[in-house]
Amino acid sequence: MGAFLAHPAVQGGLAPFIVGIVVAGLAYGLRLAGIAAAAGFFAAVYLIGNFFFDLHTSMHKIVALGMLATAIGVVADLAFKPTRAAGAVLGGLFGLGSLWAFWTVLGNKPLAQALVYGAAVAAFVAWTVATTLTLHDDPVRAGAAGLGLGLGVGIGAVLGASSLIGQYGMSLGAASGGFLVLVMTLGKRVTAGASLTLTVSALTGMLGAAAVMLARVPWFSVAALGLVPLAVRLPLPERAHPATQVVVASLYALAIAGASLALAWVARRA
Repeated sequence: MGAFLAHPAVQGGLAPFIVGIVVAGLAYGLRLAGIAAAAGFFAAVYLIGNFFFDLHTSMHKIVALGMLATAIGVVADLAFKPTRAAGAVLGGLFGLGSLWAFWTVLGNKPLAQALVYGAAVAAFVAWTVATTLTLHDDPVRAGAAGLGLGLGVGIGAVLGASSLIGQYGMSLGAASGGFLVLVMTLGKRVTAGASLTLTVSALTGMLGAAAVMLARVPWFSVAALGLVPLAVRLPLPERAHPATQVVVASLYALAIAGASLALAWVARRA
């Protein structure tokens, strides 16, 4: 059993997917099904063995900021409905948080380069959070965005030879897939909320930045993933079964993720 749980595909894919399904079902009655994405991610962190509070590395800081995003998301879902301004405010908050996460990495670069990288990282995280959070009241589109962002970042990082970032990213995509299983059955009765959208967007934004700075994934490949929250807004068949809507929205998201990976592959081969 130990060898099975130690397999990277189980840690970053199968386990988060199963946890996502189970937690989404258990939290459905509390209107917190969206916490499935966080549960899957932190299950992966635990199985990989990085679940301890050591804030000396960028990856541990990202995990800590992921906890903060989940806590804020849960409070928002229980206490109030996020407004349009919330996306900009939380985007700015986690954009600044990403600078803290990569402070050591940025500090080792020449000043001009550090300023460019820092501004790009903060802007990407802020954009991803702001655009994804607006999907909080649409479980089909929110779950599809989590699927596309997570798999795009995760597989892209693997192409850049970073298994840790890859597992973290793919765990978010897999857990979002688990959430979508419930949506395919119950439709819009399932709530995504800020629990899902804030957690997924903050973490994938920072993991995407980590893929660029630590795994040397091309910046333009990761930047392309910023189109995922926009792609899932494309029209869906309104009167179709929720399962059909999930498939269509997921195809939108995965098309952008696939284009991002194609860019990374071409750059790697060049």
